[in-house]
Amino acid sequence: MDLSNRQARHIFLDRHGLGRTRPDDLKGVIDQIGFVQVDSINTVARAHHMILHARQQTYRASHLARLAERDRMLFEHWTHDASILPMAHFPYWRLKFARDAESLRSRWAKDRRAGFEALFDTVLEQIAKTGPCGSSDVGQDEVKGSGGWWDWHPSKTALEYLWRAGELTVTRREGFRKIYDLTENVIPPEYLNARPHEEETIEWACAAALDRLGFATSGEIAAFWDLVTPAEAKAWCDAAKRSGQIAEIAVETADGSTRMSYATPGLTPAAPPSDRVRVLSPFDPALRDRKRAERLFGFHYRIEVFVPEAKRRYGYYVFPLLEGDNLIGRIDMKCDRKSGTMVVRKYWAEAKRPLTRTRRAKVVTALENTARFAGSTKIDFTPGWDAD
Repeated sequence: MDLSNRQARHIFLDRHGLGRTRPDDLKGVIDQIGFVQVDSINTVARAHHMILHARQQTYRASHLARLAERDRMLFEHWTHDASILPMAHFPYWRLKFARDAESLRSRWAKDRRAGFEALFDTVLEQIAKTGPCGSSDVGQDEVKGSGGWWDWHPSKTALEYLWRAGELTVTRREGFRKIYDLTENVIPPEYLNARPHEEETIEWACAAALDRLGFATSGEIAAFWDLVTPAEAKAWCDAAKRSGQIAEIAVETADGSTRMSYATPGLTPAAPPSDRVRVLSPFDPALRDRKRAERLFGFHYRIEVFVPEAKRRYGYYVFPLLEGDNLIGRIDMKCDRKSGTMVVRKYWAEAKRPLTRTRRAKVVTALENTARFAGSTKIDFTPGWDAD
């Protein structure tokens, strides 16, 4: 079954939890999208909370903490970046632990402060003896650096390395500060003791990525979890195609061209999503692969956090807006915590998606929902915020 661009967008949004039907429970939402990226920027609300609120209007930050810290249904580790994942994925992450342990040790020996490798046992013994700790609780006698990852004090680097290598696990966050514990104290036994072979992990990772993407190239499959290599994903696709597990289809892009992708046989169309407007995080799973989003929606998005202010096209941290199956614009806004006000600075409409009276009303409703979620009691619209 080849896909028109509209069909492709409906399937893509549905698989990413932004379609018309999705699980009612938060755990089901996270299972469906696969992972939720964590980010520290808090202009309105942190990325992981924005991602989940876009899918569940009743979502609150305490819901995620309860699932992760009390119920132990989630764990935190690395995909392409720090992310929250379903606990059932933990056994497959052992492949990433092993690969990260090897690659990071050699890389960090070159670009981090020296001495962290000698502190692994010291850090592990401290946690075993005194319990969970954060980075400020280790290396008390070490000179603290500037705060950048390149200048972490050695014990902090050791702590982070042991997390990436799977020997430690994030047991909770205090504010945004990670608190680490021994992995065996955090991960439930049924997941801790499961040890799939490398071939099983590659099979699971590729099939699970394709299921969540709906259709994808081998490169997109590899990039989804960042768990297997591009070569491993290509080899899986070749074998799965030969066995009939997957098939190649043509997918129409936003500019009318076609792109060959893989899909499971019998891929069914998805219903059109609701036409309400949603505010998306810049790190939303639907936007993580910027090039894929641009091909499907014709929406070019790049975050400008690290771009000097004078060179920014839009703003420091600009939120994309989704209406139905279209990305209609982006908005620059920020919450003032002291006054309880969400300040809306500027809206940029996409070409062919002007801010009509009806669309403007839906955008304002979405902003009101976001403000309430972020704890703001009022919205301050900067004069001319909606002028093209």
